[in-house]
Amino acid sequence: MAPSEQPTAVVDTAGTVGSRMRALDAALPARDGIAVFNRVYLAVREAAGRHIGAGLFPDARAAAPLDVRCAERYLDAVDAAARGRRPPACWRPLLQFRRHPGVRAPQFALAGLHAHIGHDLALAVVDACRALGCEPADLEDEFDRVGDLLVALEERIREDLMPGPDVLRIADPLTHLLGSWSLERARDATWSAARALWALREVPDVAEEFTERLDAAAGLAGRMMLTPLPD
Repeated sequence: MAPSEQPTAVVDTAGTVGSRMRALDAALPARDGIAVFNRVYLAVREAAGRHIGAGLFPDARAAAPLDVRCAERYLDAVDAAARGRRPPACWRPLLQFRRHPGVRAPQFALAGLHAHIGHDLALAVVDACRALGCEPADLEDEFDRVGDLLVALEERIREDLMPGPDVLRIADPLTHLLGSWSLERARDATWSAARALWALREVPDVAEEFTERLDAAAGLAGRMMLTPLPD
């Protein structure tokens, strides 16, 4: 969806999105790259739902649309690929390399996280602003809290999927590949991109071009993350 278009109302719920993710998890082989990312993302989203239910977000009305819109963009990309349609560029590397035997599980998971934060989250902020009738600045606290949950996702990826310190050696290419990406820098860039897209909403052709460049850049970085590595 181009940023200039009116987004559909945020009518989906976290529960509906979670059901779609659980169905996807049940349908995919465990080693599939999408399954690897989906499994970790689902666990962290369920934890996020418990946080919202416990009142840890100051404005659950704002936090939920950000969470739901991000999840919907990811699931829509997977659905598009399954139906033979062209998914966003940010998701294409993971969808193309999802069964490559030379790509390791942490690479799949972090490539999915990068697509999610490097592209989807920025557009989700714009979607939520349109749906709620507010400015990005009004969602900054909620953006930061969703960002904190993405940090939890990264931590879970590293805890669940990364080899232990006795296995992950300095000379291992995976160490260098994964160490070259910073979630904090990606999150800062995403907030700037969201604010820029909102400012460009009255210039739809420029906003569309900006969105395409953002998508392409996220796709390029994702492709590098999925470089096949020797065992």
